[in-house]
Amino acid sequence: MQGLKRRVVYISLYEGIAIVVASAGLALMTGQSAGHSGVAAVMASVIAVLWNLSFNALFERWESRQKVRGRSLRRRIAHAIGFEGGLVAFLVPVFAWWLDVSLWQALVMDLGLVVFFLVYTFVFNWAFDVVFGLPASAAAAAQPA
Repeated sequence: MQGLKRRVVYISLYEGIAIVVASAGLALMTGQSAGHSGVAAVMASVIAVLWNLSFNALFERWESRQKVRGRSLRRRIAHAIGFEGGLVAFLVPVFAWWLDVSLWQALVMDLGLVVFFLVYTFVFNWAFDVVFGLPASAAAAAQPA
């Protein structure tokens, strides 16, 4: 599976799981209702989807120009850190506003989620590639017959 279809399946699966986990995590961290925390999780998901589309398009463009193909452990770690680092910059102000907490409190909450999501992103990406195969940008070049 390649291209837009791959991205839509990836984002749908990833974000569906993320909304459930983030709603529960935010409710536990803030003491607010699951509904209020769920709205924050959905807002975070929309932001994450937009960031995901942008970041992965840029990452795959960079990846396609690399001499070494495939997704090594190092490349997977760089991908997860790059994605999550950018997401923190977008989400901290949203969490501070919606959850009515300081930027510092929002950062601490978001860092708690980041610890989970760094592991989740790494494992999800690896599992997704196992189930659906590598994207063309990471696949080994075809050998001449």
